[in-house]
Amino acid sequence: MWHTIIIAGNVGRDPEMRYTPGGQAVTSFSVATNDDYTDKAGTRVKRTIWFRVSTWGKLAETCSQYLKKGSKVLVEGRMQADSNGGPTIFTRKDGTSGSSFEITAQTVRFLSSRTEGAGGADEAGSIGGGSDEEIPF
Repeated sequence: MWHTIIIAGNVGRDPEMRYTPGGQAVTSFSVATNDDYTDKAGTRVKRTIWFRVSTWGKLAETCSQYLKKGSKVLVEGRMQADSNGGPTIFTRKDGTSGSSFEITAQTVRFLSSRTEGAGGADEAGSIGGGSDEEIPF
């Protein structure tokens, strides 16, 4: 069995990089995707779906270096479900509940230009995990 998920959205907060006890780099960041539609009553409804993204190795180091809050990104990877097979449920600071989906990224494509907040990436750069290729920007 195999699955993949592709999302495009905005980085919700600056990435956080850490290292495993074995020295492997891990970077985590959140991505918000926006959706809007008109309901049966004719009211415009806007919603945001949050994804928590984890990157590993060289991809983690690159994401930590070039992404920042507000950057536009496209992420391709595997969805990680909680123990019940669904999203992670959490309580916001204001007391309301929310949920987020977990993704382990295999490819991250930077969609922001330098002036839009990609922190040094060209108009669009793509980095895939598990590869020793040169960074294409």
